[in-house]
Amino acid sequence: MDEKMVRSVPALELTRYLGLWYEQGRLPLRFEDDEAQDVTAEYSLADDGTVTVDNRCLDKNGKPQRALGQAIPDPDHAGRLRVSFLPEKLRWLPFTRADYWVLRVDEDYEHALVGTPDHRYLWLLSRQTQVDDAVAEGFLQTARDQGFDLTGWITTPQSGAVVAF
Repeated sequence: MDEKMVRSVPALELTRYLGLWYEQGRLPLRFEDDEAQDVTAEYSLADDGTVTVDNRCLDKNGKPQRALGQAIPDPDHAGRLRVSFLPEKLRWLPFTRADYWVLRVDEDYEHALVGTPDHRYLWLLSRQTQVDDAVAEGFLQTARDQGFDLTGWITTPQSGAVVAF
């Protein structure tokens, strides 16, 4: 692993970040099928100030999958959240939240690069189902500049559908 530091954005307007994002690509994840398609993440603000995370996809067999989680914004770093997908009753346990850092977002909040400080996880998100190749490459170069190895990069197939539950 490259020892380059992962840097979150210095400022993030959380209300602009909320909403539906289409996953354009990711590094392999043990908890997500490499062949998953129509992967989306929807973020909404809860009454208690936390963020509800609703991840959906179709697995390799076309079966709908859903993971509901909660993110807590870091009050000292606007571009950083701590996320848990454990059942609500277990979220109080220590060490059950993962880092979720916004590494880059464009000024219109149309594209975002999200990763973890240990370089293990990385996602490219977009408000649209498809992203221009030059835009994607610019965001992926940001990842490379921060030390991410993109050798196993998975491009996510998007049909334009949001998986229903």
